[in-house]
Amino acid sequence: MKKILIMTTALTGMSFAASAQEVTVLGWGGAYANSHVQAYFTPFTEETGIKIVSVDADNPATPIKAMVEANNVTIDVASVENADAIRLCDEGLLEELDASILTPAPDGTAAADDFLPGTINDCLVATDVFSTVYAYDETTFPDSPPTTIADFFDLEAFPGKRGMRKSAKVNLEMALMADGVAPGDVYDMLETDEGVDRAFAKLDTIKDSIVWWEAGAQPPQLLADGEVALTTAYNGRIFNAAQTEGKPFKMVFDGQVYEFEGWVVPKGAPNLEDAKKFIAFSTGTEPLARAAEYIPYGPPRKSSAALVGNVHGTDIPMVPNLPTAEANLANALSSSNEFWADQDTELNERFNAWLAG
Repeated sequence: MKKILIMTTALTGMSFAASAQEVTVLGWGGAYANSHVQAYFTPFTEETGIKIVSVDADNPATPIKAMVEANNVTIDVASVENADAIRLCDEGLLEELDASILTPAPDGTAAADDFLPGTINDCLVATDVFSTVYAYDETTFPDSPPTTIADFFDLEAFPGKRGMRKSAKVNLEMALMADGVAPGDVYDMLETDEGVDRAFAKLDTIKDSIVWWEAGAQPPQLLADGEVALTTAYNGRIFNAAQTEGKPFKMVFDGQVYEFEGWVVPKGAPNLEDAKKFIAFSTGTEPLARAAEYIPYGPPRKSSAALVGNVHGTDIPMVPNLPTAEANLANALSSSNEFWADQDTELNERFNAWLAG
């Protein structure tokens, strides 16, 4: 058997020299990176003999622009959010990826028809669907726990501090849904001055109780430390804290805002062909299903859904914990990359002014 090398390190200005039969993958670290090691990296090396060097960053999209513009690209594949992939692709910083390189579904369905709509674009192939939800410590509300997005904004029924990400995105959408706007009308509403005013007015009702977070690891810690009673968070972070660390945390999917992320290849990647082989392998039906057993992010392929089993190492079904589970989509919103591409600067300027006001 050929040697397997899975090496994880932090991206801190270090340069990684490319060698034959090696692919360097830039990811997010933590439990998410572990799901990639288990479901993608190790099986890929076992099957192909191609080594994976795993590198972490707070946001893998950030180093790509600098690398490409300096003509010093040291990674082959990166995991980025779709909005970042669209931006980097438009700027000519990514290789285009043809869907024909991807593996078909077990029944022969072409990958382009098996992936959920929008999860493949010119420069990205999706690996998972994640969401921003809100969560609470079950011991704080043992008798009448919060169950709706409106409850997050109800300081009388559910007293205590609120954790929220320091950004306009998601907060404005959740504010409108909490104020009674149907998910399908949220972005039409935010296209109007009246809708934006309404969202900020709803945020005003809890502004003095908000503790702001910026990194995904912070919300579980805020809950654990008792600094907040409820907090928005990435669903995988809360699940990991509850499942692997035994924290009494509960997620509320009502009003969730879901989006997806996936693989991109920086322009000038040193191992382009092997990078494509890795992407084709890791986005196959079974690897995507296996990854979802390590962290509760929904697979973007239709054929993967039925193959997702229990939470790895347990007898607990994983599917009910996925953002894409039918029950969790009852009052959910798909984040609009088009809206935020157009409105991000303007709305974040207003958000920052609101913070300072």
